[in-house]
Amino acid sequence: MSDGERSTTATTAARLPEVTAEVRDDGTGQISVDGVIERIRMANLQEAGAAITERIAALAGEVGAPVPVQVRDPDGLWSLLIHPDGLVDEAPAEVVGEAVRATGAGEPSPAADAPDETAPTPPASDAAPDAEPAAPAPAPASAGTAAPAAPAATSRPRGTDAPAGASAGLPTLDDLLAARHSGTRGPAEHGWRAGVRRATFGGVKLGPGRAEQRRRVQTAAVRRTFDGPRTVVVLNPKGGAHKTTATMLLAATFGLQRGGYTLAWDNNETRGTLGWRSAHTDHQHTAVDLLQAMPSLGGAATVRVGDLDGFVRTQTSEQFDVLASDESSSSGSSMDAEAFRSLHQVLSRFYRVLVIDTGNNMRASNWRAAVEAADQVVVVSTIREDTAQSAAWALDALRATGREEAVRNAVTILSAPDRRVDKDLRKRVRTHFGALTRAVVEVPYDASLVSGGPIDYDSLKPRTRDAWLRATAVVADGL
Repeated sequence: MSDGERSTTATTAARLPEVTAEVRDDGTGQISVDGVIERIRMANLQEAGAAITERIAALAGEVGAPVPVQVRDPDGLWSLLIHPDGLVDEAPAEVVGEAVRATGAGEPSPAADAPDETAPTPPASDAAPDAEPAAPAPAPASAGTAAPAAPAATSRPRGTDAPAGASAGLPTLDDLLAARHSGTRGPAEHGWRAGVRRATFGGVKLGPGRAEQRRRVQTAAVRRTFDGPRTVVVLNPKGGAHKTTATMLLAATFGLQRGGYTLAWDNNETRGTLGWRSAHTDHQHTAVDLLQAMPSLGGAATVRVGDLDGFVRTQTSEQFDVLASDESSSSGSSMDAEAFRSLHQVLSRFYRVLVIDTGNNMRASNWRAAVEAADQVVVVSTIREDTAQSAAWALDALRATGREEAVRNAVTILSAPDRRVDKDLRKRVRTHFGALTRAVVEVPYDASLVSGGPIDYDSLKPRTRDAWLRATAVVADGL
């Protein structure tokens, strides 16, 4: 480059405005041009990103040169160069260094990044709730390494690698998942970075942000190949602990990610509510009906997959089936251990993953038979004193009856019973179950689950679906 070209380049650079931008999950954002802030409010993050790109492209047209900009999104900072025609290039950090230093864009925005000290599970956040590895519990045998210990929960600003509940520099459960299930390579498919790829017709392919990388790792964990059918048993002997909700959403996530061959089974000894929470089908047959029909189908060894269609309730959108418990108010039938084993033998021939909703009677023989068949125990509780005490009592009972290993490898799923929860109770519950089980995963409150009617997966908030993907990934790692 000649001295004249360098002079022209320096002059052009000197004329460029200092531009930074921020875009948030809720579709809001802002652009700072020479310290003057313009607010953006769109329907979602992608639309906000497109609006910011369009505005900066117009600014580039005014100055007659590409404009360097540093964009902050929920996953971090991105250095870009936006051209007058709307094309976007990745820019070296030093290109926008002066703008960053002049405007302070490199510092976290209080609105976007300040940790919430008043609500442990704030509904406004789109970040998935955290899962922490239990301090004394080893990882399951398939991990090939022991799960690292986790310190007490701490707050963190978004945009860092470690989830809440982990001190800086210490490995977390997400790290263990990532080591065992590498994320899919390729450009971003969601959010601001995907919008840039579409806006440039594939000319710029930014990599996925941290949130998308986590989702890819968790998806890989759920889709992993098993060497045979796997049984997940969901338990808490108290009603209202979200056993049925957890059973449905674990099965839905397995079904969606694995393409079917998943069953949610209500193993209540008399009547459960799994059938009520599922989508209605052309029949109302239950596990009792299947058991009674077995002889006419030729016995357990000759039942065909098509024979099950008249007994299970297919959840078409989520690609899993439901086997309901007895729903007749006048029925005298009840499930016992022998009935459970007969059904389990048949159903394991046709389903890769069976998620079993247990009843409330731990002394029932079918309850004990389900635990004996479990490849993974999942204890669920709301963050309430009564349901947490019930879950703790159930684990104590399992340990007292020789199932110490099942408890150590169990996964605890805690759900928020309301938009705000008791912080002290939450800490005590996490600490207790973290010392007993392999991992503790939290899922947020979601108003669409409160009515008690059929669960509509599509109506869940994105952060709720993300949390259940995370929970299912942790469960899958124990299989």
